[in-house]
This record gives sequence, C-alpha cells and structure tokens, in this order.
Amino acid sequence: MTRWLRERHADGAVLASICSGAFVLGATGLFDDRTVTTHWTYEDRFRSQFPQARIDTDRIVIDDGDLMTAGGVMAWTDLCLTLIQRFVGQAVMMEVASGFLIDPPGREQSYYSGFRPHIGHKDDAISKAQDFLHETEGKIVEVATLAARAGLEDRTFLRRFHKATGHTTTEYWQRLRVANAKTKLRDTGLAVDQVAWEVGYTDPSAFRKVFHRIVGLSPSDYRRRFSAGKDASD
Repeated sequence: MTRWLRERHADGAVLASICSGAFVLGATGLFDDRTVTTHWTYEDRFRSQFPQARIDTDRIVIDDGDLMTAGGVMAWTDLCLTLIQRFVGQAVMMEVASGFLIDPPGREQSYYSGFRPHIGHKDDAISKAQDFLHETEGKIVEVATLAARAGLEDRTFLRRFHKATGHTTTEYWQRLRVANAKTKLRDTGLAVDQVAWEVGYTDPSAFRKVFHRIVGLSPSDYRRRFSAGKDASD
C-alpha cells in the first residue's frame, strides 16, 4: 500500500486522508516536514509515530498542495468540498454545499476538540511539570515554579518542555485553561466574565482574546453553538 501510494504521488497524484487514514499516509514518509492533521484524539499517538511531521489538530482540513488531510470521520464533507473547490471551482462547490445542506469550508476542528497534550514522550522531568499543571488546572504557571517541579534550571526546563510537548509553557497553560472554560460554557449558566475568573484570568478581555485565538469562536458564540442550555447568560 505505501509503495503504491508513493508511486502515485511520484506520478503527480494528490493524496488525501481522513481521520486515522493519516497514519496510512504517514507510513509513506511523505509527511516529513509537512503540516498535517488528523482527529484530535490521535494527536499524541501521531506525534510519537511521526515525529518529523508538523501536526495541527486545530484545523479540520489542511490543503498542502500535493497532500491533503482532514480531521474526524465526518470531515470527509469538508475534504470533498475543498477538492471540488480546487478542481471545479467556488461556484460549483457552493452549489454542492447548498444541495447537501452542509456548511462550506471554514469550520475548524478546534470548535470541537478538547486538550489532549503530548504525554508519549520519555522526559520524566517534564511529565512532572505537566502533572502539576493539570492538578492546578493551569492556574499556577510561573516558570520558576514549574522548573522546580521538574528539577531543572529555568532555561533548560523551557527548552525541554517545548521539545517534549510541542508547546511553549504559555501555549500549554492557555490551552488547558481554555479547555476548562469550554466545559463551563457548555455545562453551566455562569456569565463569561465569571468563567474567565474561574479558569484563571483576572482580565476578561484577555480571556476572550485567548479563547478566540485557540478555538476560532468567541466564548459567547461557542456557548450559543454548543451549550445544552441555550438560554445561558453571556
């Protein structure tokens, strides 16, 4: 299978995968130094198996020219519309989307995903810092404290943390806080400012900016789309 795929790719074919199909394409070696996606729950396993690939599970579809990858199973609709748009055109793609009552490309996997940090690495010192971050829900984030938990000097800790997890410490605790905020926005009637306070932000404006950057939706839009109680306060 991998040999056949490499041959087709060498002949000029565009290769595409959906969900765990990324593991099949990854086995060809074509993902080295390329940005790809798969379902967000596979991120840790994927990083361990294909360390030379750049994995971005915030996105539903990544069109990288000769390689196209899509997230979860139902992302096949996004992939198909992206293919139609590329090979047939925007107008036809919009007709197909309208006919099948599906959104045109533009959704992101980050709307739906939780935070599944990379824990498959072998750096026990960094694992201790990760455990501490999760135990404290990302509310204690001073580098000196985290480095002490890992038993490392600050600069060594920052370098090894990024290498092991794929995130800076700031990116990591921000994603951890945002994941907690998603749960509160879905499952409680707390106002957005109160959610911001409970997950560790004293500045609601800063919380909204970080949330939108990571999720792709504002906290209020996220709540309207995903909350069980649609009348929950913003």
